[in-house]
Amino acid sequence: MSRILDRIKTVLEAESAAIAAVRPTPDFEKAVHILNECRGKVVATGIGKAGIIAHKFAATLTPTATPAVFVHPADNAHGDLGIVSKGDVIVGFSTSGKSAEVLEMITLATHHLGLASVIGITSHVDSPLRDLSNVVVDMGEVKEPCPLGMTPSASIAVMLAVSDALALALLELKGITRDDYGIRHHGGYLGRVARTDNLP
Repeated sequence: MSRILDRIKTVLEAESAAIAAVRPTPDFEKAVHILNECRGKVVATGIGKAGIIAHKFAATLTPTATPAVFVHPADNAHGDLGIVSKGDVIVGFSTSGKSAEVLEMITLATHHLGLASVIGITSHVDSPLRDLSNVVVDMGEVKEPCPLGMTPSASIAVMLAVSDALALALLELKGITRDDYGIRHHGGYLGRVARTDNLP
């Protein structure tokens, strides 16, 4: 096997193993119930690669009947914190749980905007995000397969997997049907296979 193929195999195996190593705790279930009981909207946030996963989480929730938005934490200081309303739930994504922008956003929203709850999705045991969260979805300790030990890949794969798990467990808890999905996602291939109303 070539060195390149060996590295590819190592990365794939490491990411798969990192996901398989996640141990869902009762806090995972609590997080799903918090999302289900949210009377406002879900505000997903994170910065860098975690922000991309947060954006995807919001995009998964919205067509599955849970109103959600992604807010970039760096934009909050410039007015975007105004999207947060009383009764909202913030889901903060940060592997280290130490991203200053995310922590500042959650602190301000919690103290001044009547936030309902905070769900933290994080890995590091000394994560300040844990202290700011009502519930922590623990990604566990993740070793990155990057030869430098720096590039987040396995941790981001775990973050995506656990957030997808929350979203789909929530969909099932709500009893969302294919028709419900088709109303919200009426275009493209998925829209065509989901809709049963014979509209063009």
